[in-house]
Amino acid sequence: MSNSIITVKNLGKKYFISHEGKGKYSTLRDTIMNKTKKKAKRNDEALSSSEEFWALKNVNFEVDRGEALGIIGKNGAGKSTLLKILSRITEPSEGFIEIQGRVASLLEVGTGFHPELTGRENIFLNGAILGMSRIEIRQKFDEIVDFSGVEKFLDTPVKRYSSGMYVRLAFSVAAHLEPEILVVDEVLAVGDAEFQKKCLGKMEDVSKGQGRTVLFVSHQMGTLAQLCKTSVLLNSGRITMKGETRDVIDRYLNGMQAENVYKADLDKVKHKDAFIISQRLVNSQGEVVNQITNNDEIILEIGIVINKWNDSTELSISLQNKIKGRIFTINKPLGEIIDSSEKQKTIRFTIPANTITPNHYSWLNSLHIAGHQLIDVLWDECNFTIVDAGTDFARYEGVDYGVIVLNNYQIKT
Repeated sequence: MSNSIITVKNLGKKYFISHEGKGKYSTLRDTIMNKTKKKAKRNDEALSSSEEFWALKNVNFEVDRGEALGIIGKNGAGKSTLLKILSRITEPSEGFIEIQGRVASLLEVGTGFHPELTGRENIFLNGAILGMSRIEIRQKFDEIVDFSGVEKFLDTPVKRYSSGMYVRLAFSVAAHLEPEILVVDEVLAVGDAEFQKKCLGKMEDVSKGQGRTVLFVSHQMGTLAQLCKTSVLLNSGRITMKGETRDVIDRYLNGMQAENVYKADLDKVKHKDAFIISQRLVNSQGEVVNQITNNDEIILEIGIVINKWNDSTELSISLQNKIKGRIFTINKPLGEIIDSSEKQKTIRFTIPANTITPNHYSWLNSLHIAGHQLIDVLWDECNFTIVDAGTDFARYEGVDYGVIVLNNYQIKT
């Protein structure tokens, strides 16, 4: 008898992308006038087109009862689309999914919350959406509130909550209402480090202690490796690998694109008070690279756009190892590197040569308000590898010689 709680076969999701007028636009008057012309139909067909885009294609996998499955992939790989289909938020275009049990989803901050209702009211509303009875919600109510840590604001409309408070309450509801399957997207990043640790512990308890199933999407490879024994790798809507999480992480990191350039999708970020519009890794000659020798400078160029100046805004730059453990973090007030009158600025963050040892690394960079209010974040852009240039490191090939090279130190007797 199969132990599978989720079976996915030949799953596909297709969207149509419209291209209107190849960059041209028309006014209301133009539209009305064209309606009176016989050639309007032919012009519309010439200027408008659409194309198929498969967000997912031919996806097949099974998840066993009690398994914690990680889903790994770059932005746009299809991870969130897959979770939305599994959560019955959107319908597939082809294939089918068989799910045995109730699904609780946490795909976006405050999913299922009504902004005008209080935290207390939203617990009951969200619980009902997840299929729980009022009696069941009452039985878990105190645990939900205690875990979320928002008891002081329980009777405040959630529209006044910070993003961190939103995700605390949303995660707490989803995790405590005893679904057979818990689906979690990259929303835990909004909480602080203490709450992230608390959530990870809860998900481990849900999966290992209570035998329930967890599907977990994250760019934090260390968290994935800790929680999930097995993971799948998505690339351009297709599963390219399923196996041990450590092996999947290595495949993912080794498959990064060579051109280490990030450019923001303006439609997604232009409403923010500030955002990172571009980022690229270059060597000392100004060449964009994803591989650099240990005896060369590491230069990260970060383009920042400021729509609304705030003296408390800081830029956070973190270097991470290959499983996304932080090596160091630097927080710099924007007022120290950008003039308040400037709307856009590119800064250069430089690490001297022979400071970081050969290995795989990545960046976690963000803009935030001092006090943990996140404005914008780049999770997994500009991954790179430091390779040995024939220095002393070459004599110790295969040996873990740490991360930081200490060039200035003292030894006294």
